[in-house]
Amino acid sequence: MLPRLHSQPDVDHVVLSFLEELKAAGFTGDIETQYASRLAVATDNSVYQLLPQAIVHPKSTEDVALIGQISIKPVYERVKFSPRGGGTGTNGQSLTQGVVVDLSRHMNKVLEINEHEGWVRVQTGVVKDQLNDAVRPFGYFFSPDLSTSNRATLGGMINTDASGQGSLKYGKTSDHVLSLQAVFADGSILESDLSNGLPNQHTYAAHALQVTEQVCRDKRADIVAKFPPLNRFLTGYDLKNAIDESSDQFDLTRVLCGAEGSLAFITEAKLNLTKIPKARILVNVKYNSFDSALRNAPFMVDAQALSVETVDSKVLNLAKEDIVWHTVSDLITDVPDKEMLGINMVEFAGQDIAEVEGQLSALTARLDEMLVNEEAGIIGYQVVNDVASIGKIYNMRKKAVGLLGAAKGRAKPVAFAEDTCVPPENLADFIDEFRQLLDEKQLNYGMFGHVDAGVLHVRPALDMCDPLQEKLMHEISDQVVKLVAKYGGLMWGEHGKGFRSEYGPEFFGEALFTELRRVKSAFDPHNKMNPGKICTPLESHEQLVKVSDTKRGFYDRQIDVKVRDSFKQAMECNGNGLCFNYDTASPMCPSMKVTADRRHSPKGRAGLVREWLRQLTEQGIDILDLEKQSLESASVKTLLDRVRNSFNKRHQYDFSHEVYEAMNGCLACKACASQCPIKVDVPSFRSRFLNIYYSRYQRPAKDYLVANIETMLPLMAKAPKLVNGVLKQKWVQSLTASTVGYVDAPLLSIPTLAKRVTQLKAFDMQALAAMSSEDKANHVLIVQDPFTSYYDADVVDDFVQLVIKLGKTPVLLPFKPNGKAQHIKGFLAQFARNAKSTAMFLEQVADLSIPMVGVDPALVLCYRDEYNEILGDKRGEFDVLTVHEWMLPRLNEFHTGSGDAQPWHLLAHCTEKTKLPNAEKEWGAIFNHFGAKLNTVPVGCCGMAGTFGHEVDKLEMSKDIFALSWKPRLEELPADRCLVTGYSCRSQVKRFEHVKTKHPLQALLEIV
Repeated sequence: MLPRLHSQPDVDHVVLSFLEELKAAGFTGDIETQYASRLAVATDNSVYQLLPQAIVHPKSTEDVALIGQISIKPVYERVKFSPRGGGTGTNGQSLTQGVVVDLSRHMNKVLEINEHEGWVRVQTGVVKDQLNDAVRPFGYFFSPDLSTSNRATLGGMINTDASGQGSLKYGKTSDHVLSLQAVFADGSILESDLSNGLPNQHTYAAHALQVTEQVCRDKRADIVAKFPPLNRFLTGYDLKNAIDESSDQFDLTRVLCGAEGSLAFITEAKLNLTKIPKARILVNVKYNSFDSALRNAPFMVDAQALSVETVDSKVLNLAKEDIVWHTVSDLITDVPDKEMLGINMVEFAGQDIAEVEGQLSALTARLDEMLVNEEAGIIGYQVVNDVASIGKIYNMRKKAVGLLGAAKGRAKPVAFAEDTCVPPENLADFIDEFRQLLDEKQLNYGMFGHVDAGVLHVRPALDMCDPLQEKLMHEISDQVVKLVAKYGGLMWGEHGKGFRSEYGPEFFGEALFTELRRVKSAFDPHNKMNPGKICTPLESHEQLVKVSDTKRGFYDRQIDVKVRDSFKQAMECNGNGLCFNYDTASPMCPSMKVTADRRHSPKGRAGLVREWLRQLTEQGIDILDLEKQSLESASVKTLLDRVRNSFNKRHQYDFSHEVYEAMNGCLACKACASQCPIKVDVPSFRSRFLNIYYSRYQRPAKDYLVANIETMLPLMAKAPKLVNGVLKQKWVQSLTASTVGYVDAPLLSIPTLAKRVTQLKAFDMQALAAMSSEDKANHVLIVQDPFTSYYDADVVDDFVQLVIKLGKTPVLLPFKPNGKAQHIKGFLAQFARNAKSTAMFLEQVADLSIPMVGVDPALVLCYRDEYNEILGDKRGEFDVLTVHEWMLPRLNEFHTGSGDAQPWHLLAHCTEKTKLPNAEKEWGAIFNHFGAKLNTVPVGCCGMAGTFGHEVDKLEMSKDIFALSWKPRLEELPADRCLVTGYSCRSQVKRFEHVKTKHPLQALLEIV
């Protein structure tokens, strides 16, 4: 039986007193101190792990000011803070052992757009892509473009002075910041352009303004001499650019940009916008070696390109194995008889279309000469001139960071020296020596980056659970610092200092570093703001954070290696945060999107499971043996123990409950299993957790209803009118909701499927086996699933009619339980039995060599995914196809249709389009064959997810998820032309919109 995990790190009593006083003083935001919430922000996209004392989520600048006003009291001097946005930093900038101040949950509004003057004012919790969506209708965009743009907040971009692709022309974030609203550690507020006047005397704001300007002016010569003349100027107190040389004006804004939250909280920003180019063209130049791509980059820059991005063969090959490749495979084709080992993505953009086309013509003419003469290692190129395709290529490039983390084996690419910056003319030689360093240590690595700015992302693969490899990381870090200095560059060219702050004194020298500390003292004399990052105040004896500080691997190595390997879908999460994606039409992750709670994300859930496994290991539990025992039949004593433990939940702490709370909010949509670059598969380890969790605690009644529904449905279908009549009774609905926790139970189909298809011959294995190959090719075996067969029987019936209309003979297979609902609820023993029985039957049927087709994509895909997971080699050889998978390769066998003047609109099931990324395109090809037009509608999860939306405790979340993307899209489209592939999705639309939508096959039945 699962033991109770009753230990948890206590919160400092001084912090608790501070939080109580904060709330009493009128703080309107959220305050979280539970262990799970703290764990969710104990990591970011770096290798480090620091557990904070608490998390506060302010709702306004006044809330943030209140934090400072109260914490300045002497009794709270040891209360420290770190601001946090998207948590995508690669160097631990937002990690703290103090209090996390997360501005992303509530302070995420676009406040003002000035179309005439071309600027915008935002709260700093706004996500970069969210901002661009808001200003795009006005013809603008916020130009610094980073790979994490769909989850990185403006506050994070400002605090690390982010740049990314296109910075040669568009610059860094600080080049576009007009003013910042800063809240100091004492609660004083300053608008950095002084538009609200000078701050009151005796405030931190007033002192910081005075001292910083004095330092910048008095030490101007030293500062200019030390700061290297790079496109990526120094992050962390940019004293050089704080003085405008043309006007001799001092601008505190530039000092705050890149300060990593170590000087003040940034709550609002006024940002300069860039006009969207009227012309954009991308050239993918292909090379026979990565070195050739690097050495050829300066030529591309000289061609007046907007940007030159590069990726090596390692990244390309990883992309080819990912869901993202299907979108770009025709845009980056292989070169026949040549090995493509690197590419440069060269973009031209501007307002003058003729000028851009001229730049392209000049480059391609020179590239043609190089190809003929076999110069520069160029083996081919492709021109891409439509915005959508350019976006797809950049999406692939943006995903490169996460894709590297998906490398096979225990050693994973690690970010610690991945944003080195040297003058572009030195880049190839620098990288050559960098590669020698890594090769000597026999390390694997991938490379990509912004060669136009001399920035390359290099991530050596290390097993951070191995103390010797962790030590090796420290050694390499020290060596790279020296190597960068040799080539006149920076160790931190793009991603900030964070835990690399220890290198600051060596880089700046004692005199100039002392001036940085003087600035820190003026802003934050008690070292309360993100302590240890960049520098410490002059009078402080506190230490800077170090590369050697505590990492995730320290905790992970405490888990037995066999357990780590078994739970790798959770263990391998590297914190890249793609699951925080702002895009409501993206399938991943619906629960995170509506709660804005990091626990309810694949990253959060993976982190909780890691800690759960660690605590079990700490108690001496053999987790794999415990799991094996949980799959065995329970005794009466075990049942009584579960009931008693469930009763004691009210007054006994168990960390497993915190893990359960996060898992309970998962819709098991499987989007993470394919959308996440690391393939963090929450439904997989969630089902295993639930199976073990319920070895100690009693399951709720609704779980038994869900797990046994496939057994009950054939019996219920014998008297459908009676069953439906009972279910329609309001007192039954009320009783079901209050006792079982189940709402909006669907009604059985009348007439039943059996009565609809009486014309079909009964399934006869022997008769089918005796048919000729030609006859078998003209037959289709329809695999039933519980939901369409019993709740949506007209869909199955219409598929029967469609098959007949297409000149084939349908055969309805007898109903066999699929078991997906059992897997979702963690009934793994029951699921294994059902899966084994159904797989044996389907394997026997597969011997007939007649196509087997199911109409619901989620349940068809269960045979490929969950069955493989639970049965392994014992699954057997059989394939069940979705409707479109069966139709597409046979289109030449079907007569073209008469066409349809009105377009149809496809809203695909989230599991289908993530597991089968070409599904929507293939449905479009099928409709096109029959003379009809099918538009793909970008939507995320519908919020139903099997039975999730029917559970009382999930109802509000289900509604909120539906409202994200499905509801607004449906309101824009004619209901009778909307096609929905998933039963769950059709059920959700019917429930909330009171519209019965069709499966695409039903539309085809009308068209064919």
